Amino acid sequence: MTSPLDDRLEALLDKIRALEFELLQEMEKKQKQFFYEVDRKRVRFQKEVIVGHRKLTKKLRFYFKDAAFLNILTAPVIWSCLFPALFMDLVITLYQSVCFPVYGIPKVNRGDYILLDRGFLSYLNLMERLNCFYCAYFNGVIGYTREIAARTEQYWCPIKHARRVKGIHSRYKNFLDYGDAEGYRQDLETVRRNFSDVEKG
Repeated sequence: MTSPLDDRLEALLDKIRALEFELLQEMEKKQKQFFYEVDRKRVRFQKEVIVGHRKLTKKLRFYFKDAAFLNILTAPVIWSCLFPALFMDLVITLYQSVCFPVYGIPKVNRGDYILLDRGFLSYLNLMERLNCFYCAYFNGVIGYTREIAARTEQYWCPIKHARRVKGIHSRYKNFLDYGDAEGYRQDLETVRRNFSDVEKG
């Protein structure tokens, strides 16, 4: 039997899903506005749009000339973070490949998180493209890792925190209430296997 609080949470989740659908509709409008379509994960612009984009590409000499000195100076520090990201990507992929089948957790689809489409925009110069690939990759690895960690947490310790969490992950809604000892003992196995809303990865 569900409590009024559970019903309220479900209603809020329904609102979130409705907003996500509305967001997708708005993104489709943007596709029409900027003359591109997404076909099997590839973005295709109309030819005349690509020609216009290429005219707006900033030449590398001007790009470096206009760059702030401190931006250039700190760029190696930013790029040094690529190696830990590559290592994390490798380790977390290996982890879910080995452990998730054992736990019965659906695998996270890496391609849902690591999207490298911005680097193909023809109005970006070489440096801008590299930066876009890097940022998309790094943030994609973080999102991918977070989802794997969230599914792991749902299996091993699906209990909400007593204090407010900033930026809750996708699985948190399924967790048991903090302090609900009876619910934990009674519903742990159900909660830890509740991945019915997840597409098989």
